[in-house]
Amino acid sequence: MLDKTLTQLAAALKSGEFSSRELTSHYLQKIEKADSKINSFITVTAEQALNQAEAADKARAAGNAGLLTGIPLALKDIFCTRDVKTSCGSKMLDNFIAPYDATVVEKLNAAGTISLGKTNMDEFAMGSSNENSYYGAVKNPWDLTAVPGGSSGGSAAAVAAGLVPAAMGTDTGGSIRQPAAFCGITGLKPTYGRVSRYGIIAYASSLDQAGPMARSASDCAHLMNVIAGHDVRDSTSVARGVPDYTETLNAPLSGLKIGLPKEYFGDGLDPEVEKAVRDAVSVYESLGATVREVSLPHTHYAIPAYYVIAPAEASSNLSRYDGVRFGHRCNEPVDLIDLYKRSRAEGFGEEVKRRILIGTHTLSEGFFDAYYTKAQKVRRLIRQDFLDAFEDVDVLMGPASPTPAFDLGAKKDPVSMYLQDIYTIAVNLAGIPGISVPAGFAGGRPIGLQILGTHFAEAQLLNVAHQYQQATDWHLQLPAIAEEHA
Repeated sequence: MLDKTLTQLAAALKSGEFSSRELTSHYLQKIEKADSKINSFITVTAEQALNQAEAADKARAAGNAGLLTGIPLALKDIFCTRDVKTSCGSKMLDNFIAPYDATVVEKLNAAGTISLGKTNMDEFAMGSSNENSYYGAVKNPWDLTAVPGGSSGGSAAAVAAGLVPAAMGTDTGGSIRQPAAFCGITGLKPTYGRVSRYGIIAYASSLDQAGPMARSASDCAHLMNVIAGHDVRDSTSVARGVPDYTETLNAPLSGLKIGLPKEYFGDGLDPEVEKAVRDAVSVYESLGATVREVSLPHTHYAIPAYYVIAPAEASSNLSRYDGVRFGHRCNEPVDLIDLYKRSRAEGFGEEVKRRILIGTHTLSEGFFDAYYTKAQKVRRLIRQDFLDAFEDVDVLMGPASPTPAFDLGAKKDPVSMYLQDIYTIAVNLAGIPGISVPAGFAGGRPIGLQILGTHFAEAQLLNVAHQYQQATDWHLQLPAIAEEHA
């Protein structure tokens, strides 16, 4: 089972090679043996998973199984799951048992998938290394001294280590694509509004988007078929038809026009990362694509704009955690103000406090127009850059991160950490889709190729990624820790 992708596992279940209960038990045993080294899970729901597996096997025996019936998955601990702790990686929600399922979880349950548990993450999705979790840092399965990326680092590490065949993540400024790159897996950030945000604990409401993380683009396509679509409970969800994302996976790439943004190949890019990306582009040329340089002139404004907009929205969203209705409450408050102050001071970690303070400042009287309004104007310019580029090319390609995974504890300066997102943040500001696929290694640590498309071009991105994975085997490489506990 170790070397099978989600797609292959689905075929094996259908053929009767093994049962869903056997498959689920296999992954639960792997988690028990290996996750103490990685720390990718916050909660493992073994009993629930086995019950779901029994139901999946009965459904298959009755002829009611779908493609993903009986497939085990993991959920980033930002998705509300009924009767299961949903912590968002924070002490603030360490005691929170969600009373309902997020729409994504509902859809996965309806498709017959099995949740093995909730994966570790940067607190409230704020971070690029998964070192900001109340439950401790996650380690990269390829090198236990390195970070797995963030904030969906637990999901990425669990997939890379073979503890689950796929997992769900969320991406606010690169939090699916960057950890996918660092861990050598495939991660898709859909168009904003393509996947419902209902039941996903909010960080920055105009930027957050859920997406799949798996070994291959084919796996992600099957998951997108389940989770994509309009949701009346989410006012930002787009009422637009959902294609079959697997239908065009094998379409030829002859005539594909690829743009290489010159701003993504400048100072700060690791030479080995650049070489891996350019080698990947050469593979596309051999498949019939043409390549040209393009410009995204406002790219260098993306990080400052993002770190005004996202903290402002976080300040607003996190104001609900006051120690009154749910979440952490301080002991013996002397009055209401003391309850607010101490509950929030004790419940939030340093990075979350930092972003709340930044956001509150930028939203305050006298600074709103100077910072927040201007950042939104810059956001519009960044979005237009992409739209202009897509008039001349079909997709854009570049690195997902300027470096491979860095060492745990290496980025103590918050600004240096923020700069890790330089190639991913603009995508969220523009609301377009992006995917990261494995494209090589540097010093034994994976490198990710980022592919970007125009709004609602997920099917094309999955096709482009899949064709690359048919021509290469980077996505099939496994770290030693995965093979140790096969």
